[in-house]
Amino acid sequence: MKIVFIILASVLTNNIALTYFLGMCPFIAISKNIRAASGMGLAVTYVMVITALVNYIIYYNVLIPLKVEYLSLVVFIVSIAALVQMLEILLERFFPPLYAAFGIFLPLITVNCAILGVSLFMILREYTFLEVLAYSFGSGIGWMIAITAMAGLRKHLAFSKPIKNLGEAGITVILLGLMALAFLGFSGMLS
Repeated sequence: MKIVFIILASVLTNNIALTYFLGMCPFIAISKNIRAASGMGLAVTYVMVITALVNYIIYYNVLIPLKVEYLSLVVFIVSIAALVQMLEILLERFFPPLYAAFGIFLPLITVNCAILGVSLFMILREYTFLEVLAYSFGSGIGWMIAITAMAGLRKHLAFSKPIKNLGEAGITVILLGLMALAFLGFSGMLS
C-alpha cells in the first residue's frame, strides 16, 4: 500500500514540476506542441527511473562503503549525463522524427534538475529500492502529465490575445501557477 501511496503522491500532490518547480527549462520550451511534450515526458520518465535506480545502487553499494558520500552529487550528474547520451543515440537511431522534434532540448534532459532532484530526494527520504522505483516512476509520470497539460493549454493560447506586455512567456508562467494550484487541491485526498 505504501508503494501505491508514493506513486500517487509523486504524481499528484508532490508533483516534481508543479510543487517543487524542478525541470522548468525544458518544461516551458517543449510545452508548445502536445506530441513533443508527451514524447519529452516519456523520455524524462525513462531517464528519471533508470538514473534513480542506478544512482541508488551506486550510492548504497559504492559511495557509502567507501565513505565518500560527499561525492554523490558529482556521481549522480555523471550517471545522468551518460544515460541521457545513451537515450539520445537510441532515439536518433530508432525514432528519428521524435529525435528531430526534440532538437536541442533532448540534451537538456541532462541538466533537467527534476531528474537530479529525484535522486537527491531518494537519499534524503531514505527510500528502499522498491520505493525509489515507485517514486521515480511517479515523478516522471507527474512531470509528463504536467508538461502535456501545459502543451494543451498553450495550444489554445494561439487563438487568444495575451495581455499587452505579458507575452507568451508571461502567460505560460501564469498558467503554470494556476496548474500548481489545481494540483495542490489533490493534497487533501492523499494526506
